[in-house]
Amino acid sequence: MTKLRYTREEILADHPNLRPHVEAGYRLHGGFDREGRYVSPRTLNRGPAIEAWAQSLRVRGFDLVDSSQQLMVRGHFPTVAQQKFLLANGFGQTLWDSLTVTGVIEARGRALVENVAPDFQDIVVEDISGTCTGHLNRGLLVAHGLDEGGNPATGEGGHDSMWFAVRDMLFGKNAFPMPAIPESLSRPELGRLMPQIPPQFEQWILLLMNVLMIEVRAENFFSFCTAVMRDPDNFADRREAALHAAELVDRIRQDEAPHVGYLTDFVSELRSFTFRTVDGKTVKGAIFIDPVWRGMVHWHAVANVDFNREQARKDLALTLGRELMAEFDSLEERQAA
Repeated sequence: MTKLRYTREEILADHPNLRPHVEAGYRLHGGFDREGRYVSPRTLNRGPAIEAWAQSLRVRGFDLVDSSQQLMVRGHFPTVAQQKFLLANGFGQTLWDSLTVTGVIEARGRALVENVAPDFQDIVVEDISGTCTGHLNRGLLVAHGLDEGGNPATGEGGHDSMWFAVRDMLFGKNAFPMPAIPESLSRPELGRLMPQIPPQFEQWILLLMNVLMIEVRAENFFSFCTAVMRDPDNFADRREAALHAAELVDRIRQDEAPHVGYLTDFVSELRSFTFRTVDGKTVKGAIFIDPVWRGMVHWHAVANVDFNREQARKDLALTLGRELMAEFDSLEERQAA
């Protein structure tokens, strides 16, 4: 029988006997097996659990929501060719800033360790003990937070330190001044969107939907980074370091797969549940989850991408000047053509 119920300790369990993970002076989570393959942290049981919950949902007749790269109808800005142009002309600060901001934002994700979600069993008719939703407070949120922001108790850095290590390999730790850090990457509050359920449950659903779409968007950045780093024309004076930095990005990408997995399970399960409403009735989750999810996808994949692109382009125009900016723009136009 497929195992669907796990203890907190099982969700947080690591693979045994891994060689430590240290890069650019940072002690990092995860490790390497006997064959030298990177193993993500806390995935001994977490990975199988996520897949088991997904399969259980399918058996009940429900599909997983789409959290694939098909959602990202906009490409990364700047493009790989445009970033190559910036590096060739001595404007590496844009990439240094992006890597630094990403590391700082990742560190904020550690807040998931300290926060406790409300018990969804209080408003769901079906038994959720064998679901992903039923395990949010049984290790899933803690594991996600530790992955992002590291574990001070063990001295291991998470994705925050891994992005700083990537940056340091490419440019050096203090190559440029510290950039401005966005207050949030989440969609702004729009008032009550799910009045059928108590506000504390809505807040957590919106939080985790936002996090899922941030994770989906991150794949664009992973692909962009590895393509730039593996281009032999870039970082010519430190090719080995650049190639190794790309490997480290791929390790982060591997670590992120369980995040996308459990959050996809969570949103998908919500659609399948029957909810007790605040007025004493019941409602199928898909009725109020689906429109909110569609809106979340559009904001992250289209509206916010377009806004950020326009702001970044304005800043670049001031830095590059008219002639270089025209050449920069032409690279994107040629790719589009």
